[in-house]
Amino acid sequence: MARKIPMRKCILTNEMHPKADLIRVVVNKEGEVAADATGKKNGRGSYVVKDLDKVNNARGKKVLEKVLGKTTETLDPVYDEIIRLIYREDIPKR
Repeated sequence: MARKIPMRKCILTNEMHPKADLIRVVVNKEGEVAADATGKKNGRGSYVVKDLDKVNNARGKKVLEKVLGKTTETLDPVYDEIIRLIYREDIPKR
């Protein structure tokens, strides 16, 4: 029997993707926002597609700011972290 693949909606594109193809962005009780590589941090999780073009587009249009209701200053390091995680994933595993 085929296993069910968990699907999540990307908050940048509003498209459904397998959970493995997404990066989780967490807002914790203190209101701090972080990119969550492990997917296990405490807090309210949203998902972002692992696609540099879409992430950079969203950064230009301030999509995360609108969705999460945070300032650009708060989210700039989060965008950087998401981009870093995408690059880290792109490096072929040797």
